[in-house]
Amino acid sequence: MALVRSTYGKGRVRVMRIHRDGDRHEVRELTVKVMLEGDFARSYTAADNSKAVATDTMKNIVNICARKHLDLATEPFCQVVAKYFLSHYPQVEKATVAGYETKLSRLSFAGKPHAHSFVLDSNCKPFGKVTATRTSMTTISGIEGYTFMKSTASGWTNYVMDEVTTIPETRDRMAATAMDASWVWSAAPKDYVAANAAILSTMIEVFATTYSESVQDSLYRMGEKALAEVPQISEISMACPNKHYLLMNLTPFGLDNNNHVFLPTDEPHGQIECTVGRS
Repeated sequence: MALVRSTYGKGRVRVMRIHRDGDRHEVRELTVKVMLEGDFARSYTAADNSKAVATDTMKNIVNICARKHLDLATEPFCQVVAKYFLSHYPQVEKATVAGYETKLSRLSFAGKPHAHSFVLDSNCKPFGKVTATRTSMTTISGIEGYTFMKSTASGWTNYVMDEVTTIPETRDRMAATAMDASWVWSAAPKDYVAANAAILSTMIEVFATTYSESVQDSLYRMGEKALAEVPQISEISMACPNKHYLLMNLTPFGLDNNNHVFLPTDEPHGQIECTVGRS
């Protein structure tokens, strides 16, 4: 029998970094996953661990890099961790490092941002993922579960109608989703945090301010605008479950319901995905 493929590593390495600039603090909480590939086959096939890097050591390396690089954004921090494994262990051929951010937003009082107090921002989990060898490095940024909606300016018409179609056409419906999205960097931006924010705000502006003929229609135009806004990304992928709001029937109670009261449900849901790249 042959070992076809193998990889191993350490998951859910949680680390909080505090960069102190006088009284003002910047906080960065990450959950990191490290996966290695390389000359580790004998650990599987011959009970020989002589080249294996302990997963506990991987956890230690994440913490060491965290202490030495308090001010790095997620993507360059993951790059540093990946480079550590490649530079210290010749048996490592590929390192994949992903960091998922716990978003903490600075509190403000009387219009003044507080120096060291924060609140959890639970709308989505930003992440950076780096896959590195000694000759190449790929960096991806993204978000998971970014939830947004609009209460009108969305429709669903002119689709296939046959004997098993029951959904009616509409030019006025709610549109809502919890988007997973990722984008591939062809060059490093000056500031990953600012560039990621620009990508997200650009996409949301397209969604919010233009009429949507479908989720598909909105996603493609959101991707187009993001690529135009940030030239350092080569492609962007989006996956959007269609979170449905079903119009409630209030006629038994003698009431009309002209798009006022809905039942929120996401089971079952439509799943719309696409990748938009440069021609």
